[in-house]
Amino acid sequence: MPRLRHLVASAVLTVALSSAGHAQSPPERWTPTWAAPDVSRVDQPAQTLGPAALAFPWVNDVPEAVREAAPSQQLEVAGGSRLHFHDQTLRQIARVSTGGNRVRVVLTNTFGTMPLRVGAAQVALRDKGPSIVAGSNRVLTFGGLTQPAIPPGALMVSDPVDLAVPDSGDVVIDLYLPDDTAASRSPVTYHPASWQTNYVSIPGNHAGVVSLPVATTTAYRRGDGLPSASSFFLSRVEVVTTQPTRVLVAFGDSITDGTQSGLDQNRRWPNLLSARLTAAGIPMSVINGGIGGGRVLEDGVGPNGLARFDRDVLAQAGAASVTIMLGINDIGNGGARPDPSVAQLIAGHRQFIERARARGLRVFGATLTPFEGAAYWTPEGEAKRQALNEWIRTSGTYDAVLDFAAATQDPARPTRMRTEYDSGDHLHPSPAGYTAMANSIDVELFRQTSR
Repeated sequence: MPRLRHLVASAVLTVALSSAGHAQSPPERWTPTWAAPDVSRVDQPAQTLGPAALAFPWVNDVPEAVREAAPSQQLEVAGGSRLHFHDQTLRQIARVSTGGNRVRVVLTNTFGTMPLRVGAAQVALRDKGPSIVAGSNRVLTFGGLTQPAIPPGALMVSDPVDLAVPDSGDVVIDLYLPDDTAASRSPVTYHPASWQTNYVSIPGNHAGVVSLPVATTTAYRRGDGLPSASSFFLSRVEVVTTQPTRVLVAFGDSITDGTQSGLDQNRRWPNLLSARLTAAGIPMSVINGGIGGGRVLEDGVGPNGLARFDRDVLAQAGAASVTIMLGINDIGNGGARPDPSVAQLIAGHRQFIERARARGLRVFGATLTPFEGAAYWTPEGEAKRQALNEWIRTSGTYDAVLDFAAATQDPARPTRMRTEYDSGDHLHPSPAGYTAMANSIDVELFRQTSR
C-alpha cells in the first residue's frame, strides 16, 4: 500500500511538472505578412483554350518550346483571368512584408460550392522566375493531412513549418490540384489582377521541384493590352516574427491593389510603405486588402466593401490599424446619377470606422486621387469626390488622414493627376505616382500603438 501511494504521488507530481512546463511555454504569435482578398467570377462561361489559342489578348504568351512539349495541354479561361486546373501544379509567389522563422499558409475555398481537393502543398523560398532555392522546400500538412479537402466556403490553415523568411522576401507556395476544377462546376476562388506572375505546370504533381516545368502562367493581357495576373485558392501567408509585430491592413480598390504599378515589380504603395516602416525601425507588417473594381456600397469585381470588411480586415490576426481608400468606383460608376450620394458614401465610411474601433483598431482615411480624363469621369462625380475628400480631411472622424489626393494632383489643375504620376488611363497612378503616395505618409503615425 505505501508503494502504491508513492507511485500515485510520483505520477501526480510528474503530470503537475509537465503541465507547469507547458504553461510556461508562450504560444506562438502568428503575424499575417501577405494576403489576397478573395473574389469569384461565375457570370461568364469558361472557354477551353489549347496552346494554339494562347495568343488570345488576355492570356500571356507561352514559350514555343512549352507549346511543343505539351501540345495537348488544355487550359481554361473565364472572365479574363480565371484559369481552371486539372492534374497540374500551381506555383504562386507571395512578396511578404515581414519575415520570420516559422511559416504557415492559409488556403481558401471561400466561394466554392464543392470541396476543393489538394493533392500536395509545399512552401519554399524563391530563387528567380519559376524556380525555388534548392533545399528550402517544406511539405505542408493541414491538421496532419497531406491531401486535405477544403470544404465549400472554408479556409484551411496549414501546420507550421520551420523556414527562415527575410523581410520583403518572396515565398513560393506550390499546390497540386488533381481534380478538374472546371468539371466540378464549383466557382473558383481567386484574386484578380495581382500584378504578380504565377506559374502553371504541365500535367502532374511537381510540388517542391526546383525548376517547375511550366505550361503557362496566370498572367494575361487585358483589353487595354497591359499585363496583369491572378492568384488562386491562396488567402494569406503568416509568420512567427522575432519581435512583437503589429499588422496594418491597407483596405481599398485597384489603386491599393497596385493596378499599373508594373508586373512583378512590387511597387504598390503598401509595398513601398512597408519598406519605409522597416527602414524607420517600426515593427509593422503591411498586408494588402485591395480588390480592383471594389466599391463601398455595391458589389463590383468582388463583394462590396461593407460585406467583406470583417473577413479581409477584422479577421486578420494582430491587426492594429487599417487604412481605407474606397469610393472612387462608387462615384465613377454612378456617373451623373444622384446615387450613390456623398451622404451614403460617408455613412459607409462611418460603418468601417465604427466596426474597426470596436475591435481596437486605429483607422486612417485616405483621400481619393484625381481621375479627370478617366473613362467614367463626370463633373457630377468630381463634385462628389471633392466633397468626400473634404469630409475625410476635416471631419475629425478618422484617427488621421493620408492625403493621397494632395500628393498626386496637378497643382495647376487639381482635378487631374500630375502627368508623371498618371499611368495613362487617368485613374491609376504610375509607378512614380505610387511612390509619391507612399512617400507622402508620415510613418510616425504608425509608431503609436493606440489612439
